[in-house]
Amino acid sequence: MQSVSRLPVSGVAIGGATALGWWLTEVEDDGRGPVVAGPFPTRQEAGWAAAEHAPGAVETVYGVRRPDGRVKRRPSPQEWAWLAHLGEQMGRLPAEWEDIVDDEDPLTTLVVEVTAALAEAGLPLHDAAGEDSALGGACLACEPDLDGIVVTWRQHERMTVDQVHGAAVDAAVGEVMNRAVADVLAVRGFAVESFGGGCGHVVRRAA
Repeated sequence: MQSVSRLPVSGVAIGGATALGWWLTEVEDDGRGPVVAGPFPTRQEAGWAAAEHAPGAVETVYGVRRPDGRVKRRPSPQEWAWLAHLGEQMGRLPAEWEDIVDDEDPLTTLVVEVTAALAEAGLPLHDAAGEDSALGGACLACEPDLDGIVVTWRQHERMTVDQVHGAAVDAAVGEVMNRAVADVLAVRGFAVESFGGGCGHVVRRAA
């Protein structure tokens, strides 16, 4: 492992334009440490270079190198891909959401945060009106009277409709998945309360 040493940095592209890419920067309290190395074309390559330094000494940053030797951050390709994925997941919400809440309603912010937390855990929303509705996923129901969102899990239709493994297994798996979803959201800092005899959970902002 190396301590931080500022290596020669090629931050200027043809025509004098500053290169856009992944950089290694020193870790400082304000998050704006000077460039150590870069630019790298991929986050993976920047990660390999970071492994040569002491743990916590450098961080990988995507953006443009400024004349003062620091990086002006820009959204990375991974961040754009994440936003596109989150938008696709939000598009799976039932149409009733638009009828019940508007953009200024706190529940709108809550549903975005819950959807993001589930997506980050690898748990998709159920696309009830889409071509993949049979696949299952998390179902989010807006409940203004409860000041929250009711979250339930729906299995693949092979279990819920065809019941290829039987009704008992379908019910047991549903209970396990509903608890798992609730645990994920609790770990992420939401207030989670059992609802409907344990077949779902009311999710609210933590007090």
